[in-house]
Amino acid sequence: MIGDILKKTRSIYGYKAKDMSVKLDISPSYLSEIENNKKKPSLDILEKYAKIFDMKVSTLILLSEDHDDALKTNKPQEFIKRMMVKLIDVMSKDEVKSNGENSTKV
Repeated sequence: MIGDILKKTRSIYGYKAKDMSVKLDISPSYLSEIENNKKKPSLDILEKYAKIFDMKVSTLILLSEDHDDALKTNKPQEFIKRMMVKLIDVMSKDEVKSNGENSTKV
């Protein structure tokens, strides 16, 4: 679910829930409901997350779909493979960007 990905991504970026709720301009309790999949985030909130994480909304959605598929099929190794491919893709784009060449945001 999208909440799982948002929570994990927030954690990877080192944001505490309280700090993230301030950045998103929502209450900590609402953030908790989103991250625990009790409420679905609005497009506005997803856009704010994407801006904070410097990625596209579609990337967040794609990550959540892959995560959901892995849970449904009970094949975590497939999920890990897909995530590794995506990570390599992101890293290669970052490498191009750091070399001064044009690249697109994930």
